[in-house]
Amino acid sequence: MNMRAPAGHGSALHVEVVGHGPPLVLLHGWAMHGGVFAPLVERLRGAHTLHVVDLPGHGHSRGCDVPLQLEPCVAAIAAVVPPAPWCGWSLGGLVALHAAATRPAAVPALAMLCATPRFVRGPDWPHGVSAGIFRDFADGLRSDYRATLDRFVALEAFGSDHAKDEIRALRDDLFARDEPAASVLADGLELLETADLRAALPGLAVPSFWLAGRRDRLVDPRAMREAAALAGVAPDAGLHVVEHAGHAPFLTHAGEVAARLHAFLDSVAA
Repeated sequence: MNMRAPAGHGSALHVEVVGHGPPLVLLHGWAMHGGVFAPLVERLRGAHTLHVVDLPGHGHSRGCDVPLQLEPCVAAIAAVVPPAPWCGWSLGGLVALHAAATRPAAVPALAMLCATPRFVRGPDWPHGVSAGIFRDFADGLRSDYRATLDRFVALEAFGSDHAKDEIRALRDDLFARDEPAASVLADGLELLETADLRAALPGLAVPSFWLAGRRDRLVDPRAMREAAALAGVAPDAGLHVVEHAGHAPFLTHAGEVAARLHAFLDSVAA
């Protein structure tokens, strides 16, 4: 079953709906699409109705003219999904966090997969990445589009015990739903470089769960630990680090990720 955004946003926002049970919204990362969650979907669909979103400009939402900015994205998604926890991976985590911070009635719980409120390091945020990484990728999009995306996939998988398998899976997924628009990819890189949602965490009105990959080279687990602390999350309850995993643990450790999400969602539903 598929759902699409209402008229008024130009071409439709694509949302695939699968499974049965309480709803859960899944948001993918930069340059990908909802299909990347296939291993996780298979493990969650028996207990949850999954609303798997293709972000604007990505996948089957390639023609959607909603800007790849936090508030427009959240508004467009919230218009076509029911009230539900949102789970965001990487860039999708920024979207999910903004939704939870601004619409707690519609987003009663938040799961962050290898995502933080700020991706770039600064004097008061030492565990982010260099802003130059995103600028280099932006430059690369203009000179060699496909090679740049390939380099990003390699960075996502770097450090994982299953790096070769992860790279293969991400490469297969990358263009499985058409090529992302280059202008949208540039917008996504700018969002990753400039977004800072840390101020939203102390007042976050919904429970949150933070899942990191120990060997992630894009999102340091220490940054996720700091973010969880800002949100008032107890490390022994709301934070989990997947050993031997890189930036996409739902590909290499799908069973472990699904089990942790199940436990969190069950706890907030109780």
